[in-house]
Amino acid sequence: MTFWAIQTLNGVSFGMLLFLLAAGLSLIFGLMRILNLAHGSYYLLGAYVALSVIGATGSFVTAAAAGIAAVVVLGIVMERVFLRRLPRDELPQALLTFGFLLIVGDLSLAYWGGGPQTLPKPAFLELPLRLGPLTFPSYRLFVIGVGALVGLALWFLQERTRLGAMLRAAIDDADIARATGIDVSTLSTGVFAFGAALAALGGIIAGPLLGVYPGADFEILLLAFVVVIIGGLLIGLLDNFGKALFPQLAMFTIFAPMAIILAVRPSGLFGSR
Repeated sequence: MTFWAIQTLNGVSFGMLLFLLAAGLSLIFGLMRILNLAHGSYYLLGAYVALSVIGATGSFVTAAAAGIAAVVVLGIVMERVFLRRLPRDELPQALLTFGFLLIVGDLSLAYWGGGPQTLPKPAFLELPLRLGPLTFPSYRLFVIGVGALVGLALWFLQERTRLGAMLRAAIDDADIARATGIDVSTLSTGVFAFGAALAALGGIIAGPLLGVYPGADFEILLLAFVVVIIGGLLIGLLDNFGKALFPQLAMFTIFAPMAIILAVRPSGLFGSR
């Protein structure tokens, strides 16, 4: 019983982490119809900047703020300077953002080196917590809490706020939204920057668990697309139980369900038909 409970908690924490990584990608594509393949580089850059700042200041909060700020600046520059010059077509968007993915990856490799590194956890999350008969890492519980809070905040923002109504109006008909006084241009930049910030937050929170290393941007990008199709919690549970029970089939337990779901529901498990 303890084994199943711990593996379930591990799967939920990993699923919440994947949700943070994929939420920004889903937000940008779902609201702006921009296929952003540079999403993995936001994860990588946010984690690397946080790693440098925490080494200089010793503060996890300051490091997180710096990492998110750096990625937000990059996202704004990409959206305002580059993506707006392209037609609303997925192929040019994919080529441009994939180029940014390669550039950020190479610059990160040149500056931070090729060895894997790990972000230190906040001091107050170092010790494990006792949950009845279970002893579980407090940092993983923190990841679950952050993922749940971000999910609730995104739902509330889109469904219960004036800003969310403005976003839906801009998506449905940008011209009518402009006629009613909505600044669609600024709103689009804000959505893109917010999606980039979520990717950076995911990289910073993942740093103490998964580490940061060259190539993580490609791995995270691939997982983010899988999460958009299947769902973060389900992927987290499949990955964790797959590795625990069938380590030789660990990749199969993630990508086989994705292939089946795409064959049955091309819009994804939770997408509209």
